[in-house]
Amino acid sequence: MKLIRILIADDHPIFREGLKKVISNDSSLQVVADAEDGGVALRQLEELDPDVAVLDLDMPVHDGFAILKAVREKGLAAKIIFLTMHISEELFQAAFNAGVSGYVLKDGAIAEVAGSIRAVASGRIYVSPAVSDFIVKRSRASADLAGEKPGIHNLTPAERSVLSLVAQEKTSPEIAELLSISPRTVDHHRAHICQKLELRGFNALVKFAILHRSELL
Repeated sequence: MKLIRILIADDHPIFREGLKKVISNDSSLQVVADAEDGGVALRQLEELDPDVAVLDLDMPVHDGFAILKAVREKGLAAKIIFLTMHISEELFQAAFNAGVSGYVLKDGAIAEVAGSIRAVASGRIYVSPAVSDFIVKRSRASADLAGEKPGIHNLTPAERSVLSLVAQEKTSPEIAELLSISPRTVDHHRAHICQKLELRGFNALVKFAILHRSELL
């Protein structure tokens, strides 16, 4: 049986050791290196050419995305699994658009890591069940929202950005600063959003945005 050679990179030593211990209990898996930051991880990937790299998404020096990009540019064979604390549809989509093979939540990593490694090593995609459930529920909620307010499909990217920030309870001056536009322009966007979503006034817009925050962020 061919051993699956693995690199682990995480800047929390206790968590990293926990992963190593669990992986070492599987006779088909071998940890060939571990790293405390993205710089060390990238050097080890080049030198050791492991089959799978399990990478903390948020690390010093290079984050998971930067390492994944370098692996692809250098033509390295390692399949990449991201470890993350974040359940975010945008982050999830960005990871798979970049070419990641696995997406594992840290809360369940100890239980899932060995299975996720075997899955990606065999050419399959692995996603933590909690992430899959979240994506499905959010997609359903978004579909329900579109049914309730079909005008949401007509929002421009700028209006969507403003609506997302309204959902975070940002004021017009705060939104203006974040988007590098004037407060007057923010108010114009707010007015257009109200018109398209058939909301009467800015207070109704704020209530709507907060109520549907999970679908808008």
